[in-house]
Amino acid sequence: MSLADELTVKLALAERQLEALTTEVARNDDKMRRSQQRELLLLQADDLSSLIGEMLLGLRASYGLEYVSVVLCDPDHDIRHLLLAAGTPVEEFKNLVMVESLVGVAPQYVALRQPWLGAYSACDHQLVFPGASGLASIAMIPLAHRHQLIGSINLGSRDEERFTRAHAADFLAHLGIIASFCIENEVNRARLLRSGFTDVLTGWHNRRYLQVRIKEELARSRREQCHLACLMLDIDHFKRVNDTWGHAAGDAVLQEFANRIDAEIRANDVAARYGGEEFVVLLPDTDIASAILLAERIHKAVSRQPYDLPGGDSAHITASIGIDGVCPDPRADDLKTIGDSLLARADVALYRAKSGGRDQIAVDAG
Repeated sequence: MSLADELTVKLALAERQLEALTTEVARNDDKMRRSQQRELLLLQADDLSSLIGEMLLGLRASYGLEYVSVVLCDPDHDIRHLLLAAGTPVEEFKNLVMVESLVGVAPQYVALRQPWLGAYSACDHQLVFPGASGLASIAMIPLAHRHQLIGSINLGSRDEERFTRAHAADFLAHLGIIASFCIENEVNRARLLRSGFTDVLTGWHNRRYLQVRIKEELARSRREQCHLACLMLDIDHFKRVNDTWGHAAGDAVLQEFANRIDAEIRANDVAARYGGEEFVVLLPDTDIASAILLAERIHKAVSRQPYDLPGGDSAHITASIGIDGVCPDPRADDLKTIGDSLLARADVALYRAKSGGRDQIAVDAG
């Protein structure tokens, strides 16, 4: 082969190599562009609910995958409560897995610091991909908070070559970092918003929170076809306390009144200060007969002992209680109207108790 021919061959080889490199660069540029678009959508999420939705549905559509799930470790139910307060309970998110501990969920969580790519194994991964079928390969992208693993974004494919140990995972690792930052940011923002759901004086939830929760409890009652009872409570002659001993005494009575009610109700009951000296307690899965029994216990508890007031004085306090309940029709779709009606009827019953002489319990006659 002549020198000219040899140079021609080398030149052709170099051109092919350059073409391959150019193609690879273009492919990587495209991957980076799409990765940045995915991350931008997470960063642009308006709230915690939107962020989780984007991680579940947005990433699934963007990657063209059969399955995407998110596992979050929430031992104190903080995230669960934040979602609930925002009107989107965990149960509304398909493939969002909330756990109190990552131990035993999947073997990869023992040392998941970088994305794990490999074959799907039902015995190892069924808790991470609940209800999935036909998956062949998966990617588990760690989510961390202050260097502590709090869960993962999990991508599943029926293609056994889609996610393998041989694949580079730089883009997925960066996605996990961005998603972790977004979760922390949105959780903190949701906590600030939630502070607007709390009555500062009593520590109870306020009327705004009640409006959110009553729809959620009605939705659950409709789904499970169980009763939801409502107690409306009012401190008798509360104005007299303020007029006689001052507003500091009134505040002390409100706080102690809330504490005494709190000692009688269950952890899953929804208690809120409705306004002024009025309080509301929602009782899930509770019929009227059971609500009356609880109301009688509360009625005795709030008046059993005098209330200590600032300055060493004390006051005897009684309460009036109105009761109503509902079991929504499975076809009912206007839960707001049903909730408003439930509160209104409980308020009517409260009015009957007060107009009948106070210090008593009344049930809505309707």
